[in-house]
Amino acid sequence: MSRFLFVVPPLTGHVNPTASVGGELLARGHDVAWVGHPGTLAPLLPDHAVIHPAIDDGLEAGIRAERERWLALRGMAVLKFFWEEFLIPLGHAMVPGVAAAVRDFAPDVVVADQQALAGPRVANEAGLPWVTSAATSAELVTPLRTMPKVDAWVRGLLHDFAGGDIRFSDRLVLVYSTKALVSGDFGDEVAFVGPALAHRVERAEFPWERLGRRNVLISLGTLNGSAGERFFTQALDAVAELDVRVVMVAPERPAPANVLLRPSVPQLALMPHLDAVVTHGGHNTVCEALAHGLPLVVAPIRDDQPTVAAQVVAAGAGVRLTYSRARSTDIRTALESVLGEPEYAAAAELVRESFLAAGGAAAAADRLEKVVAG
Repeated sequence: MSRFLFVVPPLTGHVNPTASVGGELLARGHDVAWVGHPGTLAPLLPDHAVIHPAIDDGLEAGIRAERERWLALRGMAVLKFFWEEFLIPLGHAMVPGVAAAVRDFAPDVVVADQQALAGPRVANEAGLPWVTSAATSAELVTPLRTMPKVDAWVRGLLHDFAGGDIRFSDRLVLVYSTKALVSGDFGDEVAFVGPALAHRVERAEFPWERLGRRNVLISLGTLNGSAGERFFTQALDAVAELDVRVVMVAPERPAPANVLLRPSVPQLALMPHLDAVVTHGGHNTVCEALAHGLPLVVAPIRDDQPTVAAQVVAAGAGVRLTYSRARSTDIRTALESVLGEPEYAAAAELVRESFLAAGGAAAAADRLEKVVAG
């Protein structure tokens, strides 16, 4: 049996796929460990999972606080912040913990999330093979080579940090999607395994008896801030007169009788009970919905979300809204469309079939085993 070390940032959407793939590897008898922020990891991983610390509570709290400033940025300032004030500093902060985990756990392979740059750097320094866990496909299809000066700037940052471009492994890149959503030409190292959903742990409680005949989820992931408040207000007005039960992941506030407000939900367990999903375009939520054949209303904000939204629209599986300008009438019309026009659900079903064929966590584990075998 082999030993696999997953290196992850303190971001739920990036931990979830590794929890599934790691769970599959554990079920096959391999030794598996994770390194990152223990407080983020523990609720998302199997009981008794081996966790090595690389991020303390103070740093994680600082990352959450910086999110507020990040939300206020526009244009190139977003990219500058992402690299100079998030990815590179996070990489530096995680290097000692990742190096200690490599020394103590002695993995055969390091599996690094694409936003956990300490993983590739430490693996290279230790002479270990490393692969990329691509929690979003956006960076694969919108490379910065379309902006050569920006690309050169990013390459310079990566060279200073790790001596080279470590954005993606040339050995294996696990992509939790399929070509039904992601178009382009890719090398043999890029493995489209579909969403990794098996072995996932969800601990949020939910009043299942309050679901209705038709149910819709509205979730903006972990996003906070004034823009989120505006969208929630418009969404509440949009669904007030609809004949659906709406589950909205949001802080407590006045809401119509058909809306169930929850601070968190067991999202994966909830999917089979839904008829549609309204989201900001987080890769995990979109792929979880499509894995259940659910049509989407997508209102992307920034980062990878516009690319993910474009993938949904190109597949015919949903409607895209302009997040900053979406009014209640826009949200209502879009939701009525995906609920009432069967072609959206039919397109979502085609994506679901491609996900099933891709193999998910089992396919990812197969590819990781081959890396060890050489």
